[in-house]
Amino acid sequence: MSTKMNKAQLSKGILQMKFMSRTKEKVEKEADAEKGRALYASEITDKMLHESIKYILEPSYVPCENLIEGRVSYGGMNPEIERIIAIETGIDVSKQQREEAAKEAKMATDVPDVEMAKFYSSVINTMNKKYQSKPKRLQQPLPLNIKRSK
Repeated sequence: MSTKMNKAQLSKGILQMKFMSRTKEKVEKEADAEKGRALYASEITDKMLHESIKYILEPSYVPCENLIEGRVSYGGMNPEIERIIAIETGIDVSKQQREEAAKEAKMATDVPDVEMAKFYSSVINTMNKKYQSKPKRLQQPLPLNIKRSK
């Protein structure tokens, strides 16, 4: 309040003149700030006014959630990008290569050779029966409980 009494105030008529518009805005801002301080004087302490900011405003949530920025590849669709990500995250590349080799070896031996040979021979027999003419099919022996029609 004492600073207000020490300052000479300009009259409203002078502040309304065109060349005094900046000064008028400045005086209005000061008046609003003074009213705000007076309104919240009981709630805001000096410590609150002079304390440093404790919070960081981040425009994106990517660093908060530890997300990966940029391109990403899943399931070996883009091995080059997967290698780059592995290098950035610090994953042991040789260990990863060994795991991939083990997966490939497992994929190669999913079906045993004997089982595949049986399946292939049954497919060939089925296809042969399909394309045989009708008289040849009838010449094959039928089970005892089925009668032959002529």
